[in-house]
Amino acid sequence: MADRRLGPLQGAGADRRPRIGSIQALPGPLCSEGPTRGKIRLDRPSDDELVAAVASGDEAACRALVDRHLARMLALARRMLGNHADAEEVAQEVFLRVWTHAGRWEPGKAQFGTWLHRVATNLCLDRLRRRRGTEDIDAIPEPASGEPGPDRQLEQRELAARVDAALQALPERQRAAMVLSHYQGLGNIEAADILGISVEAVESLLSRARRQLRVALATERDELLRSKETSA
Repeated sequence: MADRRLGPLQGAGADRRPRIGSIQALPGPLCSEGPTRGKIRLDRPSDDELVAAVASGDEAACRALVDRHLARMLALARRMLGNHADAEEVAQEVFLRVWTHAGRWEPGKAQFGTWLHRVATNLCLDRLRRRRGTEDIDAIPEPASGEPGPDRQLEQRELAARVDAALQALPERQRAAMVLSHYQGLGNIEAADILGISVEAVESLLSRARRQLRVALATERDELLRSKETSA
């Protein structure tokens, strides 16, 4: 069934690649490792040019799109879902849709990066809705390790876990708005386009999310400031 939220890539098509368990194992066009070879130019083509090449079956063009956008898709999904394994699955699905639906892309109708964010965000929201009521509320996402000494690393990991847990506790739409705005660095207009809502609605979601995070992290505020000063 076609995903009605695909925008310029509307419509369904038969998958031409099997589903694999991790990004590293993705075959052919979805492999993000190794030099880019194939029919695309040696200079830096635009996203629209790469999508057009993918539509003609150019695996190198698809690898180039993965190389260009994978890190941001993983970061978005990781913040939304709270763990790397689910984030990899979402990123894989995003680029499988690129490979499958590239022939339906309409250049100029939307920014390709905005469309990727929309697809990834919707996939994350779908997973969160399915997960609701079944996940372990005591599960804490594994934080990234820090650079300072062991004691400071432990302190920063614990703080990062608390911040991440507070983010995961937000309602789904508030979390999506926060991730798009604060972690992906998108403006409110682009976030509104991705979420399919008005700019005013995005601002309302962000305001409520910030208010909830301030309450949840009230006791951590001094530690957050000290951590930022240390890492600056």
